[in-house]
Amino acid sequence: MWLLKLTLALAGSYVIVAAGVYFFQARLIFPAGLAAFGPDLPAGARYVELMTEEGDRIVLVRLPPGRPPAKPRPLLLGFGGNAWNADALALMLHQILPEHEVAAMHYRGYEPSDGRPSAAALFVDARQAYDHVAAEAEAGVVSVGLSIGAAVAVDLAATRHLRGVILVTPFDSLKELAAHHYSWLPVRLLLQHRMETAETLRNLDVPTAIITADNDLVVPAARLAPVRAAARDLRSDIAIGAGHDDLYGHPDFAGALRESIAAVSGD
Repeated sequence: MWLLKLTLALAGSYVIVAAGVYFFQARLIFPAGLAAFGPDLPAGARYVELMTEEGDRIVLVRLPPGRPPAKPRPLLLGFGGNAWNADALALMLHQILPEHEVAAMHYRGYEPSDGRPSAAALFVDARQAYDHVAAEAEAGVVSVGLSIGAAVAVDLAATRHLRGVILVTPFDSLKELAAHHYSWLPVRLLLQHRMETAETLRNLDVPTAIITADNDLVVPAARLAPVRAAARDLRSDIAIGAGHDDLYGHPDFAGALRESIAAVSGD
């Protein structure tokens, strides 16, 4: 009898945990609170408010070039990781690539943007952000996506003309990545947010550059490999001896990003 009671208790606990993951998965995937505070931005920074069809306000931060370029350079449209503040992403791109204009999107539900984040919402909002900046981008737009932002960048390339995409620590499928980290749960059935980066990229001819971290414990090699294989026009593929989160402070990262931009834009 005690064995039956223990089995039922364990089964009940498992169901409760699975239900919790199902109902709170948006907060797990999109921890907006971790991205609430950004750095001070240089003079010339400005914020643009875009309105979604649902009436939510999406905020785009824009930074002009830090120095006049010798010739027109592509505008860099950045999409951060799920815990990145868009101001921090814009500042990083601005500091590494000062000759480019930079724009970065505060995801829906990430202050100061309104609404609730979801994979579908991020994809739709990215297209609106592109439509806002593209008309002013004389040399075109290169999208830079970090981690979950790489999925946004690839989805954008499927619906808008990009000069190139830079994918930093991308994963092939959010479903498969979640299944890797939560192998004890039926996440393939529970997951409501779909990001199929490799599948989308496989059908595109967009110039692509990939930057990866050799010691990445968040995106394992098995989840990166399909992205690399799917890239039909892979111009650059750089691996750096760092982890998923400390990659950006590695001394080789800035050079890798500059090399990647030059590779996809032909400069």
